[in-house]
Amino acid sequence: MGSTRARIAIDAMGGDHAPAEIVAGAIRAHQELDVEVLLVGDPEQIEASLKQHTSSHLPLEIVPAEGTIEMHEEPLSGLRRKPKASINVAMQLVKKKQADAVVSAGHSGAAMAAALLRLGRLPGIERPAIGAVFPTLIAGKPVLVLDVGANVDCRPKFLEQFAVMGSIYSQYVLGVEDPKVGLLNIGEEASKGNDLAIRTHEKLQENQQISFIGNAEGRDVLSGRFDIIVCDGFAGNVLLKFAEAVGEIVLQILKEELPQGLHGMMGTALLKPNLKRIKQRIDHAEHGGGLLLGVAGVCIISHGSSQAPSIFNAIRLAKEAIDNKVLERIGSQNKTTAGQATEVE
Repeated sequence: MGSTRARIAIDAMGGDHAPAEIVAGAIRAHQELDVEVLLVGDPEQIEASLKQHTSSHLPLEIVPAEGTIEMHEEPLSGLRRKPKASINVAMQLVKKKQADAVVSAGHSGAAMAAALLRLGRLPGIERPAIGAVFPTLIAGKPVLVLDVGANVDCRPKFLEQFAVMGSIYSQYVLGVEDPKVGLLNIGEEASKGNDLAIRTHEKLQENQQISFIGNAEGRDVLSGRFDIIVCDGFAGNVLLKFAEAVGEIVLQILKEELPQGLHGMMGTALLKPNLKRIKQRIDHAEHGGGLLLGVAGVCIISHGSSQAPSIFNAIRLAKEAIDNKVLERIGSQNKTTAGQATEVE
């Protein structure tokens, strides 16, 4: 698909390092990705962060907002008490078609709730899901896991829809020709698992829109055998946080175990390209966050600890979803499914 000049609304006040790191990532994205950036938040704080960069003269638009949803606040009540909070204003820009996507590293629950309240779900989608990209043992072959936090309790139909949405995303954004779908479970056999897993397995087997190849045990997630893993948001979020921790531990061990002194410096210099590739494969900051699939707008939910590189990658992820018309493809697939169901009836 040909790319367009995307307009990305950034929740500049969301995250542990807002607005300084958010602004830094946005500046880099504007320079390298050819996107228009709308920085949503407190104009004074955003202006102060912009002045820290020699490229602060760039035409980055500031959209005023008042406050943010704090991590301790309940999402829905917080959004209602603060209608002019940065995440509310950012979502409203997409609803009014003044922006093509939203990126936020703030309260993830508030971001999801704001997306549902302001943008609504795509026709035919009962629950949205957050998709996160994990590295695998096969270089250049990531796996998309969803849901990683949007839905703690799921029905089989929800997971079936996650598989369809994930297949579209994997095919058109990640470039997988025929994405292989797996269901996270405690065993390979179709009869294994709880009631949700058993009933979901049946639905996935019957769905002709996806290439379902069976259950995926925990050890299979990063094997490279699967392109998509579906699960409920409870298991998916635990998996996500565990994988992030493992990645951080591996990077820390590499730093500690590299030889010290002059010989160590020489060795590290020689290994630098390899170490950079290792970091790109296992560091969650390289992926930017997760795409909230199923809402009527492109929404990227980044880590609360996101710094400039992660924000840059989140904006890149948003642009790829826009350029490849992921929302339109999911909507089209749902219409086809609805039509087939009507014919059967």
